[in-house]
Amino acid sequence: MKFRIWAAAALLLALVPAGYSESQDKAATLWNQWRGPNRDGHSPDTGLLKQWPAAGPDLDWKARGMGGGYSSISASEKRLFTLGDLSDGCYLLALSPTDGKVVWKTKIGTAGGHKNFPGPRGTPSTDGKVVVALGQEGDLVCVDESNGKERWRKNLQSGFGGRVMSQWRWSESPLIDGTTVACTPGSSQGTVVAFDKDSGRQLWISSGLKDMAAYSSLVAADIGGVRQYIVLTDKSVAGIGAKDGKVLWRADRVGETAVCPTPICSDGFVFVTSGYKAGCNGFAIASEGGGKFRANQAYAGKQMVNHHGGVILVGNHVYGVDDGGSLKCLEFKTGREVWASPRMGKGSLAYADGHLIYRSENQRAGTIVLVEATPDSYKENGKFNQPDLSGQATWPHPSISGGKLYIRDQDVLLCYNLKGK
Repeated sequence: MKFRIWAAAALLLALVPAGYSESQDKAATLWNQWRGPNRDGHSPDTGLLKQWPAAGPDLDWKARGMGGGYSSISASEKRLFTLGDLSDGCYLLALSPTDGKVVWKTKIGTAGGHKNFPGPRGTPSTDGKVVVALGQEGDLVCVDESNGKERWRKNLQSGFGGRVMSQWRWSESPLIDGTTVACTPGSSQGTVVAFDKDSGRQLWISSGLKDMAAYSSLVAADIGGVRQYIVLTDKSVAGIGAKDGKVLWRADRVGETAVCPTPICSDGFVFVTSGYKAGCNGFAIASEGGGKFRANQAYAGKQMVNHHGGVILVGNHVYGVDDGGSLKCLEFKTGREVWASPRMGKGSLAYADGHLIYRSENQRAGTIVLVEATPDSYKENGKFNQPDLSGQATWPHPSISGGKLYIRDQDVLLCYNLKGK
């Protein structure tokens, strides 16, 4: 009997992936990084309102003190996180989820960046123990989640000769993948670099790919049984081996001016899009055995030209706001346009419990819309206008965690209750 119990326990341990921790398992149920736990824009929340009241969902609280910038919100069990420019620099901020007040703050680097649109753009990542954030000047910092104490830091420009494709500086949200932190310096040494999460020790750099960094963030995927990080630049879309940084596959894909949206990967198929008339592409990634892959382009077109509001896969369909201002639904594997909404203006998206939440980037309107995520047709189930507009472009993506909707607008953070009374 004792042997059977020991054997069962050993089997369970064998099924747990390397680097697993209970805190990481919990983090996977929260909006713990850019675009949610899987970087796909999906929140696991359920039991949310299917129809909003005329004035929108209830506002639980409003907080100030976020500073300047365009970082959105990530969440752990006990804290919310964002980045903001304060008077003396760019800071990583930890907030109370009950009222949005700042609990601790850690200086990341210098403030500023682009002269007309200053401030950080990346969103912090947390695994429940540490928080990793990237400032606009390439400062990558890892801190303790409990108190903000710095563990290690790197600078992507001075440390790696990092380069960004155009003038808006680093905008990426770093990836925590088990015991690894990965990001995109865009160096002539290699486009992507990986570090040990606890020590900051460099694990590898992708010497086989040396494109400059764009504004897109890495996404992790398992294709053909191989863990890889998908990177989108102004010249390529590629899969980088998570274990050693080797280029597993690469496809030419030219972007213009600013390549921003995060790639989508599902079932060995990769969808990418970017603005400035670049359009969208679908690639089927085929395993050739022995850790080798081939990217076969399934389509390329202008049916989805997404600037930086992101695209979301729900079922077999991709949803995103085209630069023409319409929310569109496309077939994921074919790229065929299924429907387009009336013109609503460019904006960002998040998904939860069968619905998309659209946030307009128009600083004079601040419109937020609940849209049913269905390929049948465009169906609005509620709309309201955000109060306390900053007068700046409302670029931070909506975040959904624990039944709450978080809307950042420069110094202001709004928390809405999506479950109703």
